[in-house]
Amino acid sequence: MTFVYQGASVRCRTSLLIAAVLSICSLAPTLAQAEPVTGKASYYSHSGRTASGAAFNRNAMTTAHRTAPFGTKLRVTNLANKRTTIVTVTDRGPFIRGRIIDVSARAADVLGFRHAGVARVLVETAY
Repeated sequence: MTFVYQGASVRCRTSLLIAAVLSICSLAPTLAQAEPVTGKASYYSHSGRTASGAAFNRNAMTTAHRTAPFGTKLRVTNLANKRTTIVTVTDRGPFIRGRIIDVSARAADVLGFRHAGVARVLVETAY
């Protein structure tokens, strides 16, 4: 962005930039408007902190999602056995191609795929 000496030009260009960014952002659907997504889920367990800053707890009903805001509640359904649970987004991931969500070990137990390691799931906003 180039600033010119004249005050009016700076304000005008800044206003145009802000308007452009806002219009682009309004084109992207918010999570509340997002359609349910199907894909592969895996589970993860590590020590330390999550991307949100919280301590990781493998026994909590939490998940890692690439874009959902921290604190978002997601309903995850295992399509093979129809088990479902609600998890809270506390981390970022998964970082393996083809996977759409990583759930905690406890959530994988509830969904019935911990032994298998991965499962085909439906992910949708819970509230």
